[in-house]
Amino acid sequence: MNTRPKFPPTWRQPDGKPVSCLEKIKVLNQNIQEIESLCADALEDGVLMGCDADQIKAALHELIEGLEVPYTGKR
Repeated sequence: MNTRPKFPPTWRQPDGKPVSCLEKIKVLNQNIQEIESLCADALEDGVLMGCDADQIKAALHELIEGLEVPYTGKR
């Protein structure tokens, strides 16, 4: 198990400036926590069913990399 401390990132706007709205930061951090929990559950399920942990992690990485950015150019 990875025991490195987990700190939320400094959320940034497309221009590199930090997001300053505390409510937005709170929502982003909650989303990350939920995603982490879902990924951990998927990894645990897969390993318990006899799958290779590295393959499951690779599939999760591929899933994230394949996400399309919504609202591109609308701001």
